[in-house]
Amino acid sequence: MTTQAQRGEAFASLHHGPGVLVLPNPWDAGSAKMLAHLGFHALATTSAGLAFALGRRDAEGNVSRDEALVNAREIVDATPLPVAADLENGYGDHPEDCAATIRAAAAVGLVGGSIEDASGRPDQPIYPMELAVERIRAAVAAARGLGFPFTLAARAENYLHGRPDLDDTLRRLVAYAEAGADVLYAPGLTTREQIHEVVHAVAPRPVNVLVGSASLKLGLDELAELGVRRVSVGSTLARVALGAFFQSAEALRRGDLEPMSRAMPFDRLNELFRP
Repeated sequence: MTTQAQRGEAFASLHHGPGVLVLPNPWDAGSAKMLAHLGFHALATTSAGLAFALGRRDAEGNVSRDEALVNAREIVDATPLPVAADLENGYGDHPEDCAATIRAAAAVGLVGGSIEDASGRPDQPIYPMELAVERIRAAVAAARGLGFPFTLAARAENYLHGRPDLDDTLRRLVAYAEAGADVLYAPGLTTREQIHEVVHAVAPRPVNVLVGSASLKLGLDELAELGVRRVSVGSTLARVALGAFFQSAEALRRGDLEPMSRAMPFDRLNELFRP
């Protein structure tokens, strides 16, 4: 895959092939290259992974759109794989902000992205339904005007913001599907019943499920049986890497060198980054 159109077509088709599309989330070019080496078919950025790498808190508007897209371009350029991006809430409240973000995402080589209905404001963490739908509709229109397939995922964020309201989540996802979203996504679902309801509510549109959390006990085979078409891991891989770093450094501070002996061998790691 050498052109953006080819990547876009390949990414879109992966949502309708056999099995579940496993979409891991690198946070920089090096992690992207490692994931490509392992044989994954596509990648997606992580807003939290980038925020942590920059030494900032996530979900508080601390990373700008320009910073996120610079990171996305580095990941796009690192491998020939299709890349989608976590575009947060479109970096603005208005539908026009979401449309501008989709066009800017395409300009750095991305072939997919997600727009969420979280406002970033503690007093009203989720956008009102009418505005949330208009935002997705604007993002869809921008995506359709790009001249190549751009897979847009619409995210209903209730469960990540203290609002475990399945009925409202279903209403939102159905409305986002009707507005033209290609993939529907409600991060934070943990039960078979919740996932079943979401899959059937928006069928035949593909559903993404966030995996990697200890609270989700279902494996990939079980998710496939429920009709899930795509899974992603969010910040989990970044937190695994940063957690191992922190634990080893913490041990070093105590004078314990043993955890560092489990590091990936230099030659093996160096070989992964061969041009």
